[in-house]
Amino acid sequence: MNDDVFAFIEAEKTTHGIAFLCRLLSVARSSFYAWQAAAKARAARQAADEALAHEITVLHTASRGTYGAPRIHAELRRLGRRVNRKRIERIMWERGACGVPRRRRRNLTRQAKKAVPARDLLGRDFTAHTPGTKLVGDVTYIPTAEGWLYLATWLDLATREIVGYSMADHHRAGLVVDALRMAAGRGRLKPGCIAHSDRGSEYTSSELRRETGKLNLRQSMGRTGSCYDNAAAESFFAVLKEEIGTRLWPDRATARAEIFSFVETFYNRRRLRKHPQWGYLTPLETRQRHEQGHTLAA
Repeated sequence: MNDDVFAFIEAEKTTHGIAFLCRLLSVARSSFYAWQAAAKARAARQAADEALAHEITVLHTASRGTYGAPRIHAELRRLGRRVNRKRIERIMWERGACGVPRRRRRNLTRQAKKAVPARDLLGRDFTAHTPGTKLVGDVTYIPTAEGWLYLATWLDLATREIVGYSMADHHRAGLVVDALRMAAGRGRLKPGCIAHSDRGSEYTSSELRRETGKLNLRQSMGRTGSCYDNAAAESFFAVLKEEIGTRLWPDRATARAEIFSFVETFYNRRRLRKHPQWGYLTPLETRQRHEQGHTLAA
């Protein structure tokens, strides 16, 4: 309120005089002079806020409009900017910039009637100390005007990197096998690596069982009807569907291209995630940290 009064006095002082205006509006002249002296500091703060708002807008746009204050704060720190997180929250709130909340995902799992599930080797422990030792896999569907496009992924728990993925107009066993072959083909899986999934028919298939044996991997499965037993894999699909933005693609080819770009360009190489020891890093940077640590240990 006083700011408005003081601004009025500042605008009218040449016409009526400061003493008269302060007396008329029942404010102390000393208070007006203090407000006037602080004007430069206010202008400097406002200019700094505008400059910071521009940086935030650039980072928010680069994140596909998905980053909230925590990851914007982390990005600015990576750029050498030491900014208070509450200030970032305020500026984002004032400009209507916010992160993307996640929605619940419909489960695609259909268990085969004569399925022979593998033992659960994870027990909801979705941590790994070394890349290539624990993978989690899942399948989701992407809506297009041509019909569903199915996406199978394998995520490395040590880095949270998508190391293998495959897309098709079906979700038979071959879809998850192709994704697993891609993960193995990149040469980053250790002998005895755990490949964990739910008990969907794609994962209990003999085709996948043969492939895991051929690749010297150990198959693992959560319990029937328990999404928490494969929460890390489902979490990636929640990120994908919220952050990629599109709800319905015109055709499967467009959806494929967009998903490829999201996984390879943004998620693996650009998107920040908070590591319990190293702070905010991309999946690629997390893998590089592991590799550097391995080199130093050797």
